[in-house]
Amino acid sequence: MVGELSCFLGLQIKRKNDGIFISQEKYAKNMVKKFGLEQARNKRTPTATHVKLTKDTEDVEDHKLYRSIVGSLLYLTASRPNIAYVVGICAHYQADPRITHLEAVKRILKYVHGTSDFGMMYSYDTTPFLVGYCDADWAGSADDRKSTSGGCFFLGNNLISWLSKKQNCVSLSTTEAEYIAAGSGCTQLIWMKNMLHEYGFDQDTMTLYCDNTSAIDISKNPVQHSRTKHIDIRHHFIRELVEDKVIKLDHIRSNLQLVDIFTKPLDASSFEYLRAGLGVCRT
Repeated sequence: MVGELSCFLGLQIKRKNDGIFISQEKYAKNMVKKFGLEQARNKRTPTATHVKLTKDTEDVEDHKLYRSIVGSLLYLTASRPNIAYVVGICAHYQADPRITHLEAVKRILKYVHGTSDFGMMYSYDTTPFLVGYCDADWAGSADDRKSTSGGCFFLGNNLISWLSKKQNCVSLSTTEAEYIAAGSGCTQLIWMKNMLHEYGFDQDTMTLYCDNTSAIDISKNPVQHSRTKHIDIRHHFIRELVEDKVIKLDHIRSNLQLVDIFTKPLDASSFEYLRAGLGVCRT
């Protein structure tokens, strides 16, 4: 007879009275040991707020070591969405890593070392309704000044999907960057809505939270004007979704915006607050 699932593809699964806890504790500890940092001092955050990675001209580092660390960290994001942003940034430099890039990934390992027993908690007490949050860090890339889109999506109060991705065009304003991020959030919500329909859970109007009122106003205004006429038409499908009441864009205060953890470096207190909001906690 097959017992309860306790391990799957490196994920450790624990059933509790109030939910299911998923972590990669064993994998995280082995990874830190593999790269020789088990005696290193722990860090409270995976990245420093003052560090801005660029394609600099410092000495070239060991490509093989750097790529191995980045690849290992990418797999860890399966249960640790709170490191998705900085790992994604470091992944951009795999082709030609420098000293600052290697220092950045080693800092992530030091953070993982101190939080190896963290994972995702999925509560039994939830609802079958989708809600999303979207945000953008305008011109955050020091190399090409492109913005980073961030998003996190909940089924009830359980985080089931997230994204942290550089936008493929340069935005001329924070409004434009956040509007494009909202479009990415809409596509993800639509995909999840269709998936849930296959399982017999239909959705009414889904809510997507954004902290930029101008971006929300543009989504409700079908008239082209100077602020929007240059934006690629593929980003404007959000207006149709809002008009058809498939998705509703609501404003959220910036201090409650969970997606900041997917778009920018944060100080320790802000990082830990948002990490808890995602459901990432100790076993």
